[in-house]
Amino acid sequence: MRTPAEVPRPEQAPPSGRRRTLIVSASMGAGHDTVAGELARRAGAQGYEPHVVDVLQLLPYGLGTGLRRSYQASVRHAPWVYAGVYGAFLRGGTGPRPSGVPLARLAAGRLTGLVDRLDIDAVVSVFHLSAQLTGHLRACGRLRVPSTVFLLDFAVHRQWLHPGNDRYLCLTDTAASQVRRVLGTPAVTTGPAVAPEFLAPAPAAAGWRELFRGHAPGRPAVLLSAGAWGAASRPEDTARLLAGAGYLPVVLCGRNARLRARVSRVPEALALDWVDDMPGLLAASYALLDNAAGQTAVQALATGLPVVGYRPLPGHGVEGVRQMADHGLSEYAGTGPRLLRALGRLSEAGGVRAERAARGRALFRGDVVGQVAGL
Repeated sequence: MRTPAEVPRPEQAPPSGRRRTLIVSASMGAGHDTVAGELARRAGAQGYEPHVVDVLQLLPYGLGTGLRRSYQASVRHAPWVYAGVYGAFLRGGTGPRPSGVPLARLAAGRLTGLVDRLDIDAVVSVFHLSAQLTGHLRACGRLRVPSTVFLLDFAVHRQWLHPGNDRYLCLTDTAASQVRRVLGTPAVTTGPAVAPEFLAPAPAAAGWRELFRGHAPGRPAVLLSAGAWGAASRPEDTARLLAGAGYLPVVLCGRNARLRARVSRVPEALALDWVDDMPGLLAASYALLDNAAGQTAVQALATGLPVVGYRPLPGHGVEGVRQMADHGLSEYAGTGPRLLRALGRLSEAGGVRAERAARGRALFRGDVVGQVAGL
């Protein structure tokens, strides 16, 4: 899959005669940039000139770097802090609430400068701060091209929502309905955007199965996702629980070397660092334990791998995991015994596994690039 670094940089002037799209992402983990890269790949394949920019790099005074580091530290080491931030800034509710516009507005000049310099035809936001920025700029007339928001969360929080944006693309009908109800803005359901490899057979799965057999013969491999930053609640305890029940715990530690070292000390567990071949790994596994309802969970749905929500991250993680379960796309296990029962049902006769896989794959139904072009 092509990453944002491999599409033309914003400093490069595009060739003339092609429709130019600016995709505004954020380097918060890897999920937003992964989606931005896939949108850029699709746009390029359809004859557009895609450009990707990190909204955090558009913020002055190093604010973007500080924001990323503080968020990373909180979800790794002080999740209660992020829970408080989420409750104050992101969760819906009545009465006066803080807005993301004042912070986003600091990036306004650099964003409009890029749009003018590159002669951009449409802007697509894949992060909530950039959605606040583009909505504000459209509302005050400073952004003269259409603004689309690709809302990547199953649970819609308030910082995604700004009435100035022209259109919202959503993962589910429920999310699209909520956007229309709150904003009165056009919203359509496209489902997620993943690389085509996740929706196709994965020949590399055979190599992963061989690795699993060599590490723990006869044990079904259950993946534990901790995201790019290796943020998870007590993954060692979860690994011990799974191993004791006869499973092979495979912990995706992202780029967190300390987490990988800790998990490696759990008997029977397999700790992995950053994985490039996610389609093969997902296709070779028995189930995914998810804590954020993010891009790894979406990729699992695309491959047909059952997802079980367990020990979700606070804030958007809890709400997203529960929304996935409410849609019948996964099962939420609130305790260890419930987790083991949920995993056991995936091997029983009666089609639970096949039904879950069908629901997951049915989520992928829209042409995101086509919706942007249709503005």
